[in-house]
Amino acid sequence: MAFIRSLYIHNSFFWYLAMLSACFVISFWVPLLYPIAWLLVYLLLALFFFDLYWLYGTKNGIEAQRNLPKKLSNSDENKLSVHLRSRFPFKTLVTIIDELPVQFQKRDFEHHTDLQKGEPHVFEYSIRPVERGQYVFGNLIVFASSPLRIIKRKFVFQKDQMVPVYPSIIQMQQYDFLATSNRLTEFGLKKIRKIGHTQEFEQIKEYIKGDDVRTINWKATAKRNQFMVNQYQDERSQPIYSVIDTGRVMKMPFNGLSLLDYAINSALAFSNVALKRNDKTGLLTFSKKIETFVPAVQKITHLNTIMESLYNVATDYSDSDFGLLYAHVKRKVNQRSLLLLYTNFEHISGLKRQLPYILAMAKKHVLVVIFFENTELESIIAEDAENLQAIYHKTIAEKFSLEKRLMQKELQKYGIQTILTKPEELTVNTINKYLEIKARGII
Repeated sequence: MAFIRSLYIHNSFFWYLAMLSACFVISFWVPLLYPIAWLLVYLLLALFFFDLYWLYGTKNGIEAQRNLPKKLSNSDENKLSVHLRSRFPFKTLVTIIDELPVQFQKRDFEHHTDLQKGEPHVFEYSIRPVERGQYVFGNLIVFASSPLRIIKRKFVFQKDQMVPVYPSIIQMQQYDFLATSNRLTEFGLKKIRKIGHTQEFEQIKEYIKGDDVRTINWKATAKRNQFMVNQYQDERSQPIYSVIDTGRVMKMPFNGLSLLDYAINSALAFSNVALKRNDKTGLLTFSKKIETFVPAVQKITHLNTIMESLYNVATDYSDSDFGLLYAHVKRKVNQRSLLLLYTNFEHISGLKRQLPYILAMAKKHVLVVIFFENTELESIIAEDAENLQAIYHKTIAEKFSLEKRLMQKELQKYGIQTILTKPEELTVNTINKYLEIKARGII
């Protein structure tokens, strides 16, 4: 039974049959071709059994292994590899079919290559998941055929491999490298001019040209008989919370990814940067109830706790309760903190309903409200209107776009920091705002 299940006819075999059929048809007018056609039939039959012997004479003719990382990174191109080796004593033609997880809805994955005897071969491809969760890979199937191309032998490897898809680890690592090497501007992060200096003393050092003369330490200057200045650094160990709205407004998709997943990817990358800059980071997610609360801690290992919490974040498609959020923040976050609130408002009336709770949180904490531009509306606005319906659509799109800017001005009127951003620019703009707040000494 296993033999029958592994035996397949190569497509070329049907071309051979077609040519034999043509010979028999032509022999109706050319009788001399008739015995030659029968000779070719016997030859094809002999080659068929010889091909069977070739492909099934070697017990484990093909070795194959799919290499998966421990975790896949959401919204990024993840590279996977398949390692192959042939034990057949001839050049082997192989077709690789990898059964990708159901989330990709891809049923035509196929790769063709040739394998020399004993020579290893590595085939690489990439996948881009757009949802967090468990992804199960099915069978790794390899069809092997000889140069005769009459039959194919099927090999099956590694059934049901599971790998979790986490928030964007690749994006986090990119910003991690730039944060540790002080090269954040390479990703579009702007340099922030420091206003004055913060109050955390670091050291006394010799004066060099360009130092602020107001920081001269006159006692140290008198002792050393040369100018000495106090050096300050950004205040450290400040609590910073990523507060993520998981309500229905965050399920809106852009480029295959929901606003919630954009916020989760940004929160992870930002938390890593803040930890590397010696601040405490925490996490809070909410909708109609408080779903996750991770107190702010200053440990690099704390990033794993935040990552696991973000991996399990989901939405229940309900309206978010900002009153409950305010009560929880008031009860649990006692120290003045920086709160980065990822949410979205489509209408100014929706903002005004939540404004009292937002203002209440902003009284005790430094609150940054982060919401999103509708980039699809921007594309409609940029297009030329060529008929009455297009004019109507463009007018409505401009109205919604104007409302977004009005919401931003409404929050700024009360002294609340805001970020109105395109989804794909969320992480860069969030880190920019963090650097700006630190440089200005607001927190």
